[in-house]
Amino acid sequence: MDSRSARKHQAILEAATTLFLEKGYSGTSMDDIAKLAAVSKQTVYKHFADKETLFAEIVLATTDRIDGVIDMVSDIPLDAGRLEENLTRLATRFLTALTHPQVLQLRRLVVASADIFPELGATWYEQGFERGITTLAAAFRRLADEGLLRIDDPLLAAHHFAGLLLWIPVNRAMFHGGPRHTREELDYYAAAGVAAFLRAYR
Repeated sequence: MDSRSARKHQAILEAATTLFLEKGYSGTSMDDIAKLAAVSKQTVYKHFADKETLFAEIVLATTDRIDGVIDMVSDIPLDAGRLEENLTRLATRFLTALTHPQVLQLRRLVVASADIFPELGATWYEQGFERGITTLAAAFRRLADEGLLRIDDPLLAAHHFAGLLLWIPVNRAMFHGGPRHTREELDYYAAAGVAAFLRAYR
């Protein structure tokens, strides 16, 4: 793909992302995408066979964002004296990443489109959130092996950890149409969630 074609490809992706997030899958047309990207409709179809293909590429590309979360999850220090501090730092970064406005918009879009594209929704969940939870479970198993946590089911513990952090801000965002939390509230949810988690698992 030459540089001019690559620029058009990127312009189409950016335009489609904006429109899908604003109008949903059904409310967005290829004509709309071409107009916003400032290319012809023929050019859009040259890069993407159909709207479904374009939608799938946009949705699945966002699972790359979980890589940063996975890196920080897999690197929890084995330090008994600073366990709560280290988990709180992780929780804060985890919350920040998963409550980013565009991540929340995309989550809502994928959920709203799940009846049309169930396989795409399942893949997005598996490659994104579930991969993060699995990595977190492995980290908790390592902490348990070192005697820092008392865990029989690391995967369930990972879900408990994520649930304690995400339940309030994500549900509020889903029902209100966007984030309804402050930075201070996220810090509070992180600290309170870790404290509750450690009362159950330390």
